Formats: sequence, structure tokens, C-alpha cells
Amino acid sequence: MDIDLDYERPNVETIKCVVVGDNAVGKTRLICARACNATLTQYQLLATHVPTVWAIDQYRMCQEVLERSRDVVDEVSVSLRLWDTFGDHHKDRRFAYGRSDVVVLCFSTANPYSLRHVKSMWYPEIKHFCPRTPVILVGCQLDLRYADLDAVNRARRPLAKPIKPSDILCPEAGHEVAKELGIPYYETSVVAQFGIKDVFDNAIRAALISRRHLQFWKSHLKKVQRPLLQAPFLPPKPPPPIFNTVDTPGSRGRGPDALFRSPHCADVVFQLDDGQRVFAHKVYLATACSKFYDLFSLELSPFGAKRAGSRTHYEDPQRTTEADKQSMSLEVDQETSNNLLAGRASWPEHVPGKGRNGGCMHLGWGRSLSEWGRGFTSVRVGMIEDPLTQRERLMTVVEMEEQIQTEPLRVVLEYLYTGNLDQNRADLMQVANIAEALEVFDLRMMISNLMNKEGFMNQEITKAFHVRRANRIKECLSRGVFSDILFKVDDGTVHAHKPLLIANCDWMVALFCGSFRESFAQEVSLPGTSCSCLHTVLEYLYLGNFCLAPALDSVELLVLSNRLCLPHLQALTEQHAVDELLASYVQGEDIDGQVLHYLEMAQVRLLCLAWGETLHNAKQLADWCLHYICTNYNSVCRKFPREMKYMNPENKSHFERHRWPPVWYLKEEDRYLRCKREREKEEELIRKQNSKSKWCFWVSSASSPVP
Repeated sequence: MDIDLDYERPNVETIKCVVVGDNAVGKTRLICARACNATLTQYQLLATHVPTVWAIDQYRMCQEVLERSRDVVDEVSVSLRLWDTFGDHHKDRRFAYGRSDVVVLCFSTANPYSLRHVKSMWYPEIKHFCPRTPVILVGCQLDLRYADLDAVNRARRPLAKPIKPSDILCPEAGHEVAKELGIPYYETSVVAQFGIKDVFDNAIRAALISRRHLQFWKSHLKKVQRPLLQAPFLPPKPPPPIFNTVDTPGSRGRGPDALFRSPHCADVVFQLDDGQRVFAHKVYLATACSKFYDLFSLELSPFGAKRAGSRTHYEDPQRTTEADKQSMSLEVDQETSNNLLAGRASWPEHVPGKGRNGGCMHLGWGRSLSEWGRGFTSVRVGMIEDPLTQRERLMTVVEMEEQIQTEPLRVVLEYLYTGNLDQNRADLMQVANIAEALEVFDLRMMISNLMNKEGFMNQEITKAFHVRRANRIKECLSRGVFSDILFKVDDGTVHAHKPLLIANCDWMVALFCGSFRESFAQEVSLPGTSCSCLHTVLEYLYLGNFCLAPALDSVELLVLSNRLCLPHLQALTEQHAVDELLASYVQGEDIDGQVLHYLEMAQVRLLCLAWGETLHNAKQLADWCLHYICTNYNSVCRKFPREMKYMNPENKSHFERHRWPPVWYLKEEDRYLRCKREREKEEELIRKQNSKSKWCFWVSSASSPVP
């Protein structure tokens, strides 16, 4: 069958619909969406502009377009023929207007000039060429009303005029113009696929009603309704902000390798036979190697000492006389007193570095290691000058055997700090011998794999090394083993380890490596926090784990993480707080009050006597709270009117711009419901009038004659 037979089919009404309006308001996109069912993304619509290419020939060339032109509206079969036009004002469009059944007049909701031209140019032109043709006003590009205009302007084609927030037209502006002109008004969005069917179905109704007045004998047009009301478009709920919990490099202290090369707060020194010294930290060595853990956990006792050159030989404690002990004690006390007076020594004579039994380190105590293990000669506690601060303080001195060389020993110790090995070293065999002597079996096995061309097996060794170390660090944290600093908090004390803190926190680097009083103190006061909160922070710094105790308040952890300049921990805490709120929300609990509390704590400035004025800097949590309040604005306002009334001006401005549903939707919904009720009343009156006229010759059965 020829496609032109649509014009000759009985009871099929052919509707010529002409679409007019300014350039780039969305006429051609609207036609393509109806005729071709074309769906495009917002980026595709903004990055390209489709000029007027749609023509009536499309119905002859494309069978799909012809089939989609056929529709049924109010039980009337129609064939809709769409005519696109140029938006230039000086173009001649009289051919398009000829024999038109309905005109769709378009403007853009993001271009106020296109709406002004509706009254000044387009409507007079339509009435000039086709004065009796019904007109429908259509606001296109509805999606730009709730879109991110910054992103829209970046995605638009080059040289396109940027869209300003003041350019966005509310629905009231379109309704006012439509009421002034006496024509229906609809809105559409090709991106959201909203209003396309409404526009053209009601355009068909307007054309059929106009045709029914002229061709009153067509009975199938009697059921055609006048153009219906359009329900307002509810924009999609904005997605919640995405939390950025990526740890930024350079914000997590100096690292173990840098700490070994620059041994701040060193508490153990290895004395070699050639007079060289290697400084290190007990907690790093003990958690990486069982041999060093046992070494630093040995019970020490006072010994009589005989010095021979630079080395110290310890005698049996049973052979040490009481006079030797008193002489040694007096000598130590006198030396310590002199150093304290000169400012070269730290007070007191013993430090609370806990061993396995929780004992203290006493000056002058030691033990011979000649029969304890290979590579070691003796261990003692002595006053050693710190290589960085030039101050004498208590350290554990480990004297090594003659075969232990400086550079291979440094390689072994650096491996215990980092778990990494430089595979290109030339002295790997010497390193392997020392690792075997000191019972660092992981390193010995890695070097053996490298020699046997089996380096791929070292990955599993390294993985097991870090797992074992993490377990031992957790034990040191829970029991306070090898701790060298004591934090005093509001509800107690917490033992910690300076090396681990310096390696993982810049704030601790400044505290313990600077010229502050806390750098040489054994106790540091940390007010405004609790033991559980500080323990959570220490576990994060030591192990990189984030495990929040059930009884711990997220706000307290936010305050402490911000105070210690830990942005990654702060982001994790913010994410945890939001997850808790969402879990409560899913269970049906009311979280509006908690959200307001978090928003206040995330943005408020605190005045603390000990720490000065600080800002919590919980920006991501504040953004999420603002998003929640915006998307539940009416509910929050009903429950907390006072808090919302006295909200700071910046938040109020944010709510006005981003609240959902937006104000324009609420006004449009109210107008729609009001017009719907009015139309229902009108239809009810018409129905009653038709009912009376229909029964004007009705005679009741009671008055009829009885046969």
C-alpha cells in the first residue's frame, strides 16, 4: 500500500503540526524525539547543535517515521505530520503555515529572550498567516532548570553563550504568557523524556476540536477532549556527595626508611668492634624479628664492669662485691648528676620502657650474651649521646661480635624496618651471613631465592613478614610493650611508641623531633579526648586499620584526627558516621536531629584553652549533612523549626538553591492541583447539564396509564 493512502483512509484524521520558535530552543530535537523516538544524553545535546534538517519528506523516505506518525487519541485514529521551521526571524515561513492544523510554539526555559519573542514576534506571525489555527506554547529544555550549570557550560559547544542562573525561567513565567495569549502551556525535556507525548497528544486534541467545529457531521470526533492539564515534572533527587578517602602521599609522617636513616628518638645502639655505632628503635626490631624481641625482653641485673679499651666486659654477678656495687652506683650517680647540671642528660635515671614483665630500665644494668646467641657480646643500659639532639639519655647498648660489619648490619636492620631488600647490592652474601647469625631467617631466605633465580617466591615471604609484624605491633599496643611515651587523656593514660608515631604522623614529627618541651618528656598531656579514642588513632597510625569502637562517638574521633592533622583518618571517620546514619535510616529511625548535630559540629569553631581556636574541617561530612537536609527539607523544617530558623546565612542560601523538591516544583504542583479541581467542577456541571437535556421527554412510570 502506498504511504500516501493515509490521506484517503476513512476515519483517519491527518494532522499537520508546525513547530516554530527561536534558534537553538530545541525544536528539531523535540520533533526527532517524537518522530524517531530518539533518546540523547545531556552531553550529546549540549556538545552538538542539530540545525533544521527535518522535512516532510521524511514520511516518504522512512517507513519507521511513517509508522510512528500514526496514533490513537481519544479513540480517534490520526496521522501526525510534523513540520520543522527555521528559527531566524527574517526567514519566510508562509509555506509551512499553509493548511496547518495546529502550531507548536517553542521557547527555551534557559533563554528568557526566546520567551519575550513569543509575544513580540512569533504569536503575531502565526495569527497573521493562520488566524484560526490553534496554538500550543511549549517550554523546551526543562532539564536545564535543575542541572549543574557549571558542568553544562563546560560541555556546551565552543563559542556558545554561557547559561547564567538568572537565565533560568520558572514555570510561572510560561503560564503567565500562555494565560495572556489564551493558549495551553506545556513543558518538555528530551533528556528526561518528559512531556513529549503530552505536547503532541494535546496538540492533536486542539486540532481535532478545531476541526470538529468546522466538520460537525463527523461523529467520531465527539469524544475528543480539550487539551488536558500537564502534571508538573519532579526532577530527580540529586545524588549524595562522594566521599574521597584516598590517602595523600606525603601526609603520613617520615616513613620507616627515613626514620632509620635519621634515627629520631632512638632507644638502642649497636656498638661494633671497629668503634662504629648504629642507632635503631626497639619496637621496629622486636616486632620484625623474634630474636630481637627476646633480646630486648631479657631480664637485666646490676653487674660489676671492667673496661678494656672501648669495650665493656661483664663479670658474674656472684663475684661482684658489695664495694664494687657501691662504687659503681656512686660513679653512675655522680656522672648523671654532672650531665643533668650541664643539660646533657634526661631525667630520671630509669624510664618506663616496659619489658616482658613490665620492669624498668635502670642505668648501669646489663648482661653478658656470649652464651645467649651468635653475633652478640653483651647488652647494657647506658647514657649515650643522641646523634641528632646532642643530648645524653638512657639507651640500650648492644655490643656486637667482631665478624659483624657496619654496612651489612645496616642492610639487615633496614630490612627489619621496611621489609624491603635492594637486590642489586654486591655484598648480598655478607648480608646473608649476618642475617643468619642474627636469626633474621626471612632475609636469609630471600637472598637464597635471589641466588637460585627464584626471586618470585619472595613476594609470599614479604607478605608473611608484614602480617607477622602487624600482629606483634598490635600486641605491643595492647600491652604497652617497649613503649617510650605516656599520653595522659581525660579518663586515664595510654602507652605509645615514639618511633611508630614519628614514622606515620607529621604532627608527631613536629612534637617529638622539634624543640618543644614534649620532645624530651616521658609524659604528654592530651586533653579533650579519651583512652578509646586515642587507642583508635594509635591503631590507625601503627597498622593502617580503621576500627571504631561501638561506644566511641564519631565526633570525638573527628576532633582528634583533625587536631593531629590526619586527613585520611578524618575522611574514614566521616564515612563511618554517614554509614551509621544511613543504617539507622534504613531501620526506620529518625536521624534528622543527628544530622543537624553533625552539621553543627562539622562547621563550628571551638575555643579550647589548650589548643586554641580550631576548625573541625569535616567538610565531606558537612556536605553530606547539607545534602540530606536539602533532600528532606520539609520534614526537617517541621521537626526543628527553631534550628532551621537560626541556621547560618551560608547554609540558608545553600538550602534555597539545592532543596528538593525545589520551590518551583511545589508551586507548580499547587497550581496543577488547583486547576485540576476547577476543571473537575466544570466537567461535573457540564455532565449535569447534559443529563437534564437528555431526559427532557422522560415520563415517570407512575404517571403512565395502566393498560
